[in-house]
Amino acid sequence: MTCRFAVSITFALLLCGCGDSPDLASPVAKPVPETPVAKPDSTSLAIIEYNKGNDFLDKEDWDTAIACYSDAILLNPDYGKAYNNRGVAYDKKGKSDAAIEDYSEAIRLKPDYAKACNNRGIAYRKKGEYDAAIQDYTEAIRLKSDYAEAYYNRGIAYRKKGESDAAIQDYSEAIRLKPDYAEAYYNRGIANEEKGESDAAIEDYSEAIRLKPGYAIAYYNRGIAYRKKGENDAAIQDYTEAIRLQPDDADAYRNRGGAYRMKGDKAKANADFAKADELLEAKK
Repeated sequence: MTCRFAVSITFALLLCGCGDSPDLASPVAKPVPETPVAKPDSTSLAIIEYNKGNDFLDKEDWDTAIACYSDAILLNPDYGKAYNNRGVAYDKKGKSDAAIEDYSEAIRLKPDYAKACNNRGIAYRKKGEYDAAIQDYTEAIRLKSDYAEAYYNRGIAYRKKGESDAAIQDYSEAIRLKPDYAEAYYNRGIANEEKGESDAAIEDYSEAIRLKPGYAIAYYNRGIAYRKKGENDAAIQDYTEAIRLQPDDADAYRNRGGAYRMKGDKAKANADFAKADELLEAKK
């Protein structure tokens, strides 16, 4: 799908009507000059296309969004925001290289563009280039010291590199800046769990769930943490809630089955294992 830009200009015509008079000659109407209508300049048209692109981006129509942003860039080659947002659309399509190219151009045009630095970091992280991602997140933070999302994203990159302490530090800063950041609590919980700190992990998962009650994966991971502590009843309760929220979660069934087996309930364990196998088979 393409996004076409066009200008519609309406000219108003003034019509003069003259009444008949038997005693006087009708006067000759003088032509009224047309009021010139200024054509929108290319910058204004670029903004229109950019806004269209944003609408399609919100609708998750990535291809049309890309077409509109491309039109905006054609009209205004220095439009950094259009490059950034086209990068977002490419990233949503899984085209990380194209996204990185657009984010890089946005940064070239606007070197203090913190959002583009953060976005390029996300694209690098998806490619497994964690050092490049960390470098971009760090630059985003330098440009905008209260950028909670950049701290959060850098935390993810550090955790991917196995640097749990650095990850926890960044998640904690993200939470300080944005206290209702459920995802930061959840990911800090994972980092704490990787360090063997199950109690701290459970505390973080619980806060993530409080902030986001439908957070299925947080229930699932809290269940794992409880199970590691030998608290099988609590684990089963969390796996059950995860299954309620995501009925096709084979891993939740399998782990709940494991908790039932630890309790000696073979019938329920086998039922859960069978359900997990059924779900996995259906996905093949």
